[in-house]
Amino acid sequence: MIGEIFTVTFITGLIGATLRMSTPIILATLGEIITERSGVLNLGIEGTMLFGAAIGFLTTLSTGSLWLGVLMAALAGMLLALLMSVLAVYLGLSQHVSGLGITLFASGLSMFIYRLVVGSPTIPPTVTPFTPVAIPLLSKIPLIGPSFFNQYAITYITWILIPLVSIFLFKTRGGLRVRTVGQNPFAADTVGVNVNLTRTLCVVVGGAFFGVAGAFLTLAQQNMFLLDVVGGRGWIAIAMTIFGNWNPLAGAGGALIFGFLDAFQLRMQSLGVNLPFHVFLMIPYLVTILALIGVSGKASVPAGLLKPYRREEKGG
Repeated sequence: MIGEIFTVTFITGLIGATLRMSTPIILATLGEIITERSGVLNLGIEGTMLFGAAIGFLTTLSTGSLWLGVLMAALAGMLLALLMSVLAVYLGLSQHVSGLGITLFASGLSMFIYRLVVGSPTIPPTVTPFTPVAIPLLSKIPLIGPSFFNQYAITYITWILIPLVSIFLFKTRGGLRVRTVGQNPFAADTVGVNVNLTRTLCVVVGGAFFGVAGAFLTLAQQNMFLLDVVGGRGWIAIAMTIFGNWNPLAGAGGALIFGFLDAFQLRMQSLGVNLPFHVFLMIPYLVTILALIGVSGKASVPAGLLKPYRREEKGG
């Protein structure tokens, strides 16, 4: 049994599954990093992902178009993020309460819309999901080819987004504005940056990432919508944001580790390891908690995080 772990087939499958299972967490982590870098903590991520999963699935179920489902999921995420922005940025309400409220609201709304459209069938409806796209020549490379170059299109896009988000935040004028707004909004306002507008744009972009991350779960990783389809991945993304110290590359690395542990526990179950499956399920989450404990004293939290900006309080 243990010997199977070291076979080429097992290793290739494990690497490929790691990339697939980390995809929604990486997307959500990138969205949360952009959001928090501007000074807003969006705890509505879990509900937004579920809403994106529902809207994406129902759109594809109705139209047969997977990419239209992804687009509608992104728009759904943006709408919820806009609501978050109104509450936390413009009204200055508690970001914790606003985010949790959106998660509860979005979760209930997701199930309401789903039941409204499909009813309560004995067997949940399904769609034909995304299929892996093999990159010519590269997918034929021994060992790494089938793992890295035979993935879903959204997975490829996600890996391209990692360096793009990093470059935007740390190498562009727009990224400097975002970081300044999250670090010192008064200084940003002094040099002419519209703080609330910048925060709103970041929250909305983050919402689009959350929605697509949710759609990935129902249109690629699975082919149906279930209430627990997100399974806490939104909260994991928040943890990975902290673990990565608000850096897209490090945050994606943390998400990749979680994806590896999740993929590994599934394969260990399939090998028939004599342990309760609950033990395997908790391994990725337990390691995440331990990792957060390890970096808790080293995290460089954006100074403006959780603090609403009021121009009339400037200099006060």
